Amino acid sequence: MAGLTLLILGAGYTGSRVAVRWKGEVIPVRRAQVDVTQPGAVSRLASLVPPECVVLHSIPSLPNGADAELLKALEGKARHVVYLSTTGVYGAATHVDETTPVSPRNAREQARVDTELAVMQGPWTSLVLRPAAIYGPGRGVHVSMAEGRYTLLGDGSNYISRIHVDDLAALAAAGLRQELTGAFPVADLHPCPAREVAEYCARAYGWPMPVSATAEEVPTSRRNNRQVDGRAICARLGVTFQYPSYREGIPSSRER
Repeated sequence: MAGLTLLILGAGYTGSRVAVRWKGEVIPVRRAQVDVTQPGAVSRLASLVPPECVVLHSIPSLPNGADAELLKALEGKARHVVYLSTTGVYGAATHVDETTPVSPRNAREQARVDTELAVMQGPWTSLVLRPAAIYGPGRGVHVSMAEGRYTLLGDGSNYISRIHVDDLAALAAAGLRQELTGAFPVADLHPCPAREVAEYCARAYGWPMPVSATAEEVPTSRRNNRQVDGRAICARLGVTFQYPSYREGIPSSRER
């Protein structure tokens, strides 16, 4: 699929990195250009979509089923869509791989599932990537600890899976170049207890260990206890991670 134009819906933290990797024309669409929550967004977006393009869809789920409406702007033009979802669609599952069914627990997780379905039912080939917690320069445990904002859930024994933003971008770029279809979880090769990463950062950078808190005091995004096996998508797309664990990813993120 070399030489194709890439349209990026949501050229932010991850999308901007995919753009850098793309060998060809890139059309980044940001909220300042098309506010997808406002009337007339579909027609405005449609005017930006070139024929026979590939699309990276990196916009969070919209309220009231607006995602399916927005996707109409791509009809007749897009040939392949890669959607960045989240492992949140697996709900309370504690071990996740490419065979694990979705099981949303709340409206937010259900909205992601609905968007996935809208993408997969469109008149194009599609690949859904479900990344674990995305970290990298300016984002992640190392940033929160440096700012004194990180808390552990209880004793920190709950497992958290992560993916470095550059590795996620590499997978997304590879998925855009190929016509692999389906839905896959994405995570590095080392899911581990939250306390392990906190202890690593404390030792490496001389920070105090974060305090422990009850589930009610910890943000919902960190209450999960989930080990994600994302090796299947790496094998199918032929991608080797630059940051297979936080031990490589956090120091690199701190240096930038």
